[in-house]
Amino acid sequence: MIAGYLHLGSGLGNQLFRYIATRVRALDLGVDFGMIYPQQFKGNSFMNLDMGCEVPDYGLNHFDEKKVVENGVDIRGYDPEFNFIEDNTIIDGEFQDERYWKHREKEVREWLKTKPLEVPDDLCIINFRGGEFKVFPDLFLPKEYWAEAIVLMLQKNINMRFEVHTDDEVLAEKFFPNYKIISDIGVNWRSMRYAKYAIIANSSFPILPRWLRHKESEAFTIAPRFWARHNTKTWCLPSNWYSKFTYI
Repeated sequence: MIAGYLHLGSGLGNQLFRYIATRVRALDLGVDFGMIYPQQFKGNSFMNLDMGCEVPDYGLNHFDEKKVVENGVDIRGYDPEFNFIEDNTIIDGEFQDERYWKHREKEVREWLKTKPLEVPDDLCIINFRGGEFKVFPDLFLPKEYWAEAIVLMLQKNINMRFEVHTDDEVLAEKFFPNYKIISDIGVNWRSMRYAKYAIIANSSFPILPRWLRHKESEAFTIAPRFWARHNTKTWCLPSNWYSKFTYI
C-alpha cells in the first residue's frame, strides 16, 4: 500500500496534488492506495474521489519529498527518490512537479472527473487569490500583473469578456470593479477546468484543472513568472513551471 495525507490545513489544490501522487505511485507499483484523513477533503461538494483502502495505524514506512531552501526561498523541484518509494509507505509532500504524474495523465483525468461546465470561448476566467496571501508582500500579486495579463488576452480577442473566480470576494471587487465575481469552490474549479482562456494566480488551486485543459485541447493560460516570488523576481517553487502555461 501507498498512503497519502489530506491535511486539514491544505487547500484543495494541495490536497489534489497529494492525492494524485499517492495514486500514481501505487499504480506504478501495482499496489493498493489509501488516504489518511479522507474526511478532510475540501472538494466533496463537486468531486467524488475514491479514497482507496483503510490505512493501517502501524507497519508503514514514511517518505518526505525533499525540500530545498536557498536564501530563505523554497526552490524545491522534482525529487527523483519518488521513483524508489516502495510498497507499504506513507508519502508526504507537495508533489506539484508534473514529472511525478504526467505519465498517468489518462488516469488523473478520470480520477478528477467532474460534471462538465460550458464556458464560452470569448470568456476568460481570472483566478484571483486573496485571503492570507494579501498579508505577504513578496507573494501577493500586484494590480500590474493582472493588467498586463488582461492586455495580452485582449490581443487574442479584442472582444474578450472576463469573469473573476476567487476565495476573496471583497478584495476581488476592489481589483476588478467591472467584472462579475464568483466565489464558489465547485464552480471556480470547474471553470478553470473547462475554460479555453484563463489568467491564474500563484496558487495551487488552478494548476491541475488548467493542466488537464491544455492536455485535452487548445487552451491559453497566463501565469505569474517566478511563481511565489513574482514581486521580487526570484524563482520560488520552480516545480510550478508548466510547459504549456505562458508566464509573465
